[in-house]
Amino acid sequence: MSDTPNRGGRLRRLLSVLAGIVIIAAVVWGISTVINQINAQREAEARAIAYAQTATAIVPTATFTPSRTPTATVTDTPTATQTPTYTLTATFTPSHTPTATVTPSATPTSSPTATLTPSATNTPAATLTFTAIPTNTPSETPTFTPSFTPTSTPTPTATATPTSTPTFTLTPTYTLTPSRTPFPTNTPFPTNTPQATPTLPPTATATQTPRPLPTILFPPNSTPRVPPVTAIPPQAPLANRRGYDIMNIILLGSDGEVEPTDPSYRTDTMIILSINRTTGTVNMLPLPRDLFVFIPGWTMQRLNLAYQRGEIVGWTDGGFGLLRQTILYNFGISIHYYVSIDFDGFQRVIDTLGGVDIAVDCAIQDYRFEGYDEQGEPIYRLYTLPIGVHHLDADMALWYARSRRNSSDFDRGRRQMQLLRAIWREAKAQGLLAQAVELWPQLTEIAETNLTLPDIIGLLPIALNLDPSRIESLNFIRTYHTTPWQPPDGSYVQLPVPETMFQLIDELYIPPTENRLVQEGARIEVLNGTPNEGWDRVAAERLAWEGFVPTAGGQADRTDYADTVIIDYTGRTKGSSLNTIVDVLNANSSNVRVEPDPNSNVDFRIIIGSNYNSCTFAVLPPQPTPTPSVTPAS
Repeated sequence: MSDTPNRGGRLRRLLSVLAGIVIIAAVVWGISTVINQINAQREAEARAIAYAQTATAIVPTATFTPSRTPTATVTDTPTATQTPTYTLTATFTPSHTPTATVTPSATPTSSPTATLTPSATNTPAATLTFTAIPTNTPSETPTFTPSFTPTSTPTPTATATPTSTPTFTLTPTYTLTPSRTPFPTNTPFPTNTPQATPTLPPTATATQTPRPLPTILFPPNSTPRVPPVTAIPPQAPLANRRGYDIMNIILLGSDGEVEPTDPSYRTDTMIILSINRTTGTVNMLPLPRDLFVFIPGWTMQRLNLAYQRGEIVGWTDGGFGLLRQTILYNFGISIHYYVSIDFDGFQRVIDTLGGVDIAVDCAIQDYRFEGYDEQGEPIYRLYTLPIGVHHLDADMALWYARSRRNSSDFDRGRRQMQLLRAIWREAKAQGLLAQAVELWPQLTEIAETNLTLPDIIGLLPIALNLDPSRIESLNFIRTYHTTPWQPPDGSYVQLPVPETMFQLIDELYIPPTENRLVQEGARIEVLNGTPNEGWDRVAAERLAWEGFVPTAGGQADRTDYADTVIIDYTGRTKGSSLNTIVDVLNANSSNVRVEPDPNSNVDFRIIIGSNYNSCTFAVLPPQPTPTPSVTPAS
């Protein structure tokens, strides 16, 4: 009798366990079903977009109207009513033919916004078959078939009720030609970005035709409204493009957040990115903010005031429009696009990357904001960033980009280009460049630009294949490209020197790969002969700015080298890079050792000594840091 209750209790516990297992299994099954549905829907949308880009069916306006409302028992295939226009330069021959039950001839590049809840095995983009009406025949009559083969017509398991008739307006972006591949084979387009990963049949390849650049015209009326304080220079000749396809983008940084009560808007950072779409190279040139130039329709004034003037007078395309005309008039450079970012946006970029590594070859000293005192007054302290490799967070990167206490605007432009290279290097390493399509909405929140997503997609192959030897950083040199001058108002400006300035502008359109040093391809190894961490990397990056492709080899055989030693294993007297290396590193020629060795795996071995100092950018040595005290910003 006593065993009966025990058996009953065990039975109840067993049933409870079984019931729990059933409930858990049901929940897991339900979750997996939802996940499968979501994945199937995403796969279908990605396949539809990818196939549409593959075929380059450019549809200015398309209207999708299902002919019936599918239910759980409906097996009919909805039709689509479209009036697309196609721009095709290739005919595709598929490697296999779809089954007789499905003959699609066009696939919309977007999915309708109808509310669909397909089953776990339903793939809408692959199962809904659209057949264009007879009048929908392109003028060139291209033929193409999808790269996948539908095997059956699935039966939707849920009811789809379109809330409205969606209309899609698409902008033509791609043109297909069967002669070239779209991107270099060693850098495939990102597979995690379906919108930009067209899948082509095996018998056809595609190339992305560069989008035409806007035509920049000289201002029709250059008469000054205000009498100039010095003679207006003649209109500059157009820079020689040498037949290259070159896109010029200007990067603008404003000081608007520093003085929010000041209605002026000064573009204190202006860096031209000259992108050679023929050679896949990039040249950079910062424009000093105090260049005294002619601003069309106004007068002779500092270059960083052109943008503000354009905004005030309502110039065509606003501030950028007048800045573009100013650069064209004074330098002969056509600026096609702009990207403007403020301090907050710059710091958000650095934060997104988790900071950047900078090889500092000129110690920078300036005051840094450190908070507020008890009375709410800002606290600034003198800070020195020494020679070495430093990881900069957003605040330090902004400080490094703006500092000019012991340097100048010319050197500040060099440091800003250094930061641009560091941002590109870090973004590439983290795979963010390959995600440009996905990140585009976030980028447009951080920066203002007239570039479009198709423009960015067209530049991705260049960005993904860049290396330091394909980037050239140019710079204005004070007293060589410019002459200091003081107008009657007491300000300090820089007057361009036409002869040398136009030589510099001519270099802007010469690809870095035509540099003699790059062509020579000297094999250089840099070793650190000091206890100072990272000095081999500092010297290697300094050489890279001059067109070399050196290797930072780490520590030397010892750390007590006083002088920098350069060992030449080539023994050449002509066509050698030795003299350039000595000049760039500011080394003593008496420490050069010529040891010809045809079996050496490097041409030059450089051992950095403790007296290394390659700072040749007119930067003043840092002063001894004063005793800790609160010092207002200068």
